[in-house]
Amino acid sequence: AEAVREEAAIILEEAGEEDDLVERLEEEHERLASLRERADQARLKLGTFESAARMRASRLDQLARDRAAWQRRFDSAAAQLATLDQRTAAVQAQLDELDAAPEGFADRRAQLEDQIEDASLDHQEASDRFNAAQTAWREHEKSLRSTADALAEVRIDLTRIEERLKGTMAQRQQIERQVEESLGIPASRTLEVSGIRPEEALPPETATEQKLERLKSERERLGGVNLSAEKEAEEVQEKLDTMVADRDDLIEAIAKLRGGIAALNREGRARLSEAFGKVNAYFQELFTTLFGGGTAELTFVESDDPLEAGLEIIARPPGKKPQTMTLLSGGEQALTAMSLIFAVFLTNPAPICVLDEVDAPLDDANVERFCNLLDSMRQRTNTRFMVITHNPITMSRVDRLFGVTMAERGVSQLVSVDLQTAESFREVV
Repeated sequence: AEAVREEAAIILEEAGEEDDLVERLEEEHERLASLRERADQARLKLGTFESAARMRASRLDQLARDRAAWQRRFDSAAAQLATLDQRTAAVQAQLDELDAAPEGFADRRAQLEDQIEDASLDHQEASDRFNAAQTAWREHEKSLRSTADALAEVRIDLTRIEERLKGTMAQRQQIERQVEESLGIPASRTLEVSGIRPEEALPPETATEQKLERLKSERERLGGVNLSAEKEAEEVQEKLDTMVADRDDLIEAIAKLRGGIAALNREGRARLSEAFGKVNAYFQELFTTLFGGGTAELTFVESDDPLEAGLEIIARPPGKKPQTMTLLSGGEQALTAMSLIFAVFLTNPAPICVLDEVDAPLDDANVERFCNLLDSMRQRTNTRFMVITHNPITMSRVDRLFGVTMAERGVSQLVSVDLQTAESFREVV
């Protein structure tokens, strides 16, 4: 402790008086302030020098680029001057040729005049030959026409002869068929069967015809004898009995089918009328809900029979006259169609229903009504609705969202959000 005390006393003596220390401290502070000011000025100058250096470097780069551009322009101008020199030389050569051309033109003109004179003589000779040939051609044409007329007459006569020959051959074939049908023998054997010899004279025609008629009458009186007629009659009777039984079965089946069709039609009309009544009632209710008023109904058209009638929608939105669906606007048609679809759905509910962009033509107010209708339908039918939409109002009203995002280019990712769970977390917070 004594050593420490002595060391402290020595330090205190070396330190001197407090006033001196304070004065020295103030001097040092002033010196430090002046040094800081000089440092700030030096920094400013340094920043100025750096900015000037960057500007000089940028200017030098710009000058280098300008120099390169002017060099390219200089090279291009030099190339263009060379091209112009070449063109000047070519034009000068053409001018020299044109200066020497008049003498050549005179010689060429004289040659062309001689050629024209020779061509005129040749043309005159050719015209004379053409006239002579044309005269000979007219004479040959006259003779050709006379020959063609004679040939046409010969062809007409030949056609007439061919027609008569065809008629004669057809008549011969008809006679041969009649002979075969009447006598039952080929026409070539008539001479052999008749007993007429080629060297003898033909018998009288009248006596031959009378004999032929007599023989035909005798053959017809005799008639034909069929030994298997009884067996054929039995077979025909069996076929007839089978056909009668089949006919009776068909008649009975047709009657049953007609009765079944009538019963199906009656039941179909009853069921269709019942379903039509339910759908029409639901349709009127949903139409009024979606439009906030108005009336609508379904009617059968074109027939009194429900099975054959068409269906027409008569709608009257609030403040409008009753009109068909085709006269409504796009949004009104969409709401009317949704009313009809959900009316059919209420008549025959399903566990799952998929709706694809059904709210696309609707404005915000109608989208709210559509969402309210979905909530009501879910409570009434216990159905899960899957809605494909881009409308933020519809997406805010669903229980769960499924979407596709592309965090990286070309890579899609499926994202799902449970809005009910998110709302419960929000309420807890």
